[in-house]
Amino acid sequence: MSKQRVSRRQFLNYTLTGVGGFMAAGMLMPMVRFAVDPMLKAEASGKFRATKQKVAELTNTPVRVDFEYEQKDAWYTSTVTHTAWVFKNKEGEIVALSPVCKHLGCTVNWNGDKNNENMFYCPCHGGLYHKNGKNVPGTPPLGPLDSYPTKEKDGILYLGQPEPNKYVK
Repeated sequence: MSKQRVSRRQFLNYTLTGVGGFMAAGMLMPMVRFAVDPMLKAEASGKFRATKQKVAELTNTPVRVDFEYEQKDAWYTSTVTHTAWVFKNKEGEIVALSPVCKHLGCTVNWNGDKNNENMFYCPCHGGLYHKNGKNVPGTPPLGPLDSYPTKEKDGILYLGQPEPNKYVK
C-alpha cells in the first residue's frame, strides 16, 4: 500500500472520470457495432442468379435476357434488375455478355446500327463490338464487353457476376 494518501479532490476526480468513461463506452459500443456489423457478415459473391430464359430456346442470335434479384446493402434491401445478351456460339456453348459499354457505361444493343449489322452498337458515341464482345479498333471502347459465367439447371439459364471477357483472344 502506498504511504501517499489520496485527497478527497483526487478521489472524486478519479471516480467521476471512471464513471464518465464507463458511460461513454456504454453509449459508443452500440454505435460502433452498428457501423461495423455489415462488414463482418460473409456474403457469397459467386452466386448464380436464375433468369426466365430457357436454354433450349437459345440460338446463335443474341437475345436480351433481363433478370432481377434482391440486393442487401447494410440494412436496406432492394430489387436490382440486370441485363445480358445471350446466345449459343459455334461450339454450342452459351455466351452471356454484359450490355455495359466499356467507354462510358452506356447500354449496347444487338443490331442497333443499320450500317453495322450483326454487331453490338453503343448509341452514345458510336462504339462497336463483334458478336463475341470484342471491341472494334478505331471506335471509342477500349476493351471488350464483360461476360457472365453461365450455368444450366432444370433447363433454365443461371448467370453469375460479370467478369472479364473469356471469349476474346
